[in-house]
Amino acid sequence: MTRPAVRSLAALTAFFLTTVAIHAGGAEEGWKNLFDGTDLDGWVQRGGHAKYSVENGEIVGTSVPNTGNSFLCTKRDYANFILELEFNVQNGLNSGIQVRSQCFDEPKTVEFGGKPIKIPAGRVHGYQVEIDPSARAWTGGLYDEGRRGWLVDLKGNQPAREAFKAEKWNTFRIECKGDSIKTWLNGVPAADLHDAVTPSGFIGLQVHGVGKKTNPLNVRWRNIRIKELD
Repeated sequence: MTRPAVRSLAALTAFFLTTVAIHAGGAEEGWKNLFDGTDLDGWVQRGGHAKYSVENGEIVGTSVPNTGNSFLCTKRDYANFILELEFNVQNGLNSGIQVRSQCFDEPKTVEFGGKPIKIPAGRVHGYQVEIDPSARAWTGGLYDEGRRGWLVDLKGNQPAREAFKAEKWNTFRIECKGDSIKTWLNGVPAADLHDAVTPSGFIGLQVHGVGKKTNPLNVRWRNIRIKELD
């Protein structure tokens, strides 16, 4: 190869690398980490008494017997956003990601479609993106924790049901904007809901209650980041 050709190839390579770097930087613009990999600053536990800890740059939620559903919640609320994270759950433990969720200091009664629902003080409630390692495989479906129950299950979404990887790392993408909530599991569309009951609230990491079971089960989360939308 001649020297001019070498110089041209080097210039072309430099241009390509610079372009990739610019686009990569743009892709990251606006994203914020909700977990720095070292501590739980910015989070508060609500509900039950499951254990939350940090190990190897991951948040680890561990079940304990005889306690209700537990939630590690952001201290601030979010309205319109894209949330991305990875999770790895042991078989036998149900979990989920709360979005636009709330917790009242005093008991309240709210009404949905003419039906009153009593919400006790301290009860975490709101939209939950399901983590379901059971044979049902509804991971990525939308459940209304503490209020209406299932909003979007995955009975009719076989591709999303098959996207879940048991006892391996999985990826969620959750988009909330206006009355729209959408979820993806490992890049596969899972749930698409329009619901305007709660426009804003905290994000929470659930460890579901396990009743009297004494053998600890855990769920892990890492690379938790959020991009707020206008």
